[in-house]
Amino acid sequence: MSDIFTIQAVVRNDGGKGASRRLRREGLVPGIIYGGGKAPEMIAAAHNKLLQHLEHEAFYSSIVEVEVDGKKQRVVLKDLQRHPAKPFILHLDLQRVAATDRIKMNVPLHFIGEDTAPGIKAGGTISHALVDLEIICEAQNLPEFIEVDVSGMEVGDTLHLTDIKLPEGVEIVAMTHGDEHEHDELVASMQAKAKEVEEEEPGEAAAAEEPSPEEE
Repeated sequence: MSDIFTIQAVVRNDGGKGASRRLRREGLVPGIIYGGGKAPEMIAAAHNKLLQHLEHEAFYSSIVEVEVDGKKQRVVLKDLQRHPAKPFILHLDLQRVAATDRIKMNVPLHFIGEDTAPGIKAGGTISHALVDLEIICEAQNLPEFIEVDVSGMEVGDTLHLTDIKLPEGVEIVAMTHGDEHEHDELVASMQAKAKEVEEEEPGEAAAAEEPSPEEE
């Protein structure tokens, strides 16, 4: 895991939509911290600082340190509500975690080896059926991303969940439900490029169909 992200927050005592609107006007984002066998805490954090964190892909799948009135807690981001039309964060949910807590998280997939794949060199194109993956693991084993090696793919090849090499202690949630073959989703496929069909000019097509004087 890379450097830990830190959120500075303060306790908020007022709930409800009116209080949340006041916080947003002051440049703060209302949120909640829950879990870990403790009572939920209502908090508020600086909107501009959160936006800076959200620019980093790793923030969404990392253990985050939140400091509330001087007390630090380890959390993960469980939910984020955004304004439907404006670049504003409306609310965030944080879940407390300890190192050995088993947690479910969505982590991004990083596809490696595309440039050297035989299928690409043969003129094929690769399609990503999944861009992230829901996993379960202890918090201390949470990866920021999972690599998917496609360097050996030929045209016509496919990769499924069972082909992904997982970090130690990490399981794919979908593969823990019954028969793994039933839930073995497609992850990536290498396809041949579609042949380009040259369109004839309307005049050329008509001329080709119209008999010449010698043929009449």
